[in-house]
Amino acid sequence: MEVKRKKFQGVENIIRFNWHFYVLALAIMLIVFVTGIFLKGFVHDLFITVGIAALMSVFLSLVVSYYIYDYSDLYQFSWMSSCFSGNLRSILSINAGFDETSKIIADKFPEAILVKGDFYNPERHTEPSIERARRAYPPESDIILLDTRKLEFQSGQFDLIFLIFAAHEIRISSERILFFKELKRILTDNGRIIIIEHLRDIPNFIAFNFGFFHFYGRSEWINTFDESALLIETENKLTPFIRKFILRKK
Repeated sequence: MEVKRKKFQGVENIIRFNWHFYVLALAIMLIVFVTGIFLKGFVHDLFITVGIAALMSVFLSLVVSYYIYDYSDLYQFSWMSSCFSGNLRSILSINAGFDETSKIIADKFPEAILVKGDFYNPERHTEPSIERARRAYPPESDIILLDTRKLEFQSGQFDLIFLIFAAHEIRISSERILFFKELKRILTDNGRIIIIEHLRDIPNFIAFNFGFFHFYGRSEWINTFDESALLIETENKLTPFIRKFILRKK
């Protein structure tokens, strides 16, 4: 049965998990507007302009989020059919505290055994939005808790591994490289790793302002893949704001 997402589900989750940012942004904008009312001349115009620009920036981030997570075909996963050719036996879907995709993957590949993993560790992955997402959507009983430094799976166990908006939560470069080396170890010789991420680039800066610093630049990902002895088989944009990497063993 096809998995259906609710209308505006993506935007609702973003606001729900990051409400502290929006409250702070609105408070700052209110202070700027109120202060500007009592000023005159150039300073008045400057404060009002800054307030309007900030308001437009927040609005733009929500519009782009709606486009990515609710309007685009990202979660229809029509691109998945080209990710692997051959006898698909086992899939590993890894998330970082919030799993939106495993049910969709299971629906798209019903012939394969799906294993669901979660590497969220509150001591190392301290993003408040992840903690809120985890409280709102507690992990299901069949999710395996993972250690990014040592994955307790057999070598060559999985034909396909998915990390969708998850890998960037590993903020320490050495930990991230070790994690990808472990992914390479548990991948079959003909297997593929699917990475979907925002990049720290101009489109994401325009959309999310300084929030784009939470993402990594393409060069950082390339270095991670190289250090892990993984090759980029294909790379393309699913929208102007997110990129898909398909990796294989060297």
